[in-house]
Amino acid sequence: MILGYARVSTEGQHLDAQIEALEIAGAKRIWSEKISGAKVVRPELKDLLKQLRPGDVVTVTKYDRLARSLQGLLTIVEAIREKDAGFRSLAEDINTTTPAGRLVFHVFASIAQFERERISERTKEGLASARKRGRIGGRPPALSAERRAEVRRMRDEDGRGIAELARIFTVSPNTIRRA
Repeated sequence: MILGYARVSTEGQHLDAQIEALEIAGAKRIWSEKISGAKVVRPELKDLLKQLRPGDVVTVTKYDRLARSLQGLLTIVEAIREKDAGFRSLAEDINTTTPAGRLVFHVFASIAQFERERISERTKEGLASARKRGRIGGRPPALSAERRAEVRRMRDEDGRGIAELARIFTVSPNTIRRA
């Protein structure tokens, strides 16, 4: 059975064009929601995936309606595959129920994996280069060495508490504890 999924990001947008395209594509039932694709919890999508049966085909007008990122898309399509169902995107002409469609989808997946690995390599190279130049990554300390010494002095000699010192130095109590 062809099952449709339509999504728009905001209440001001309309689902009509997606629903019409899904009906033309033969969708017998359509789940729709107005929610950001970046949201992890999407009740309608969750319900659709829960009701999938072997042989069903989840159909969307464009793959970005299903997920905002290629990694998100791969995760959802894997969940569909685990139910022995297929995935079809009308605009990109992806259909995992055919050998050619699976090939195209796997090429996308391979490219996404390659890109993730390249980003990781570039990040590691950049960090190594910065370390060679003497730069240490991370956020600068909230308290300089002089201010840490002053915190310790005020605690030890003046008997001030952690909460009071945090207010004086406008940092969190945990920062004071670490000092």
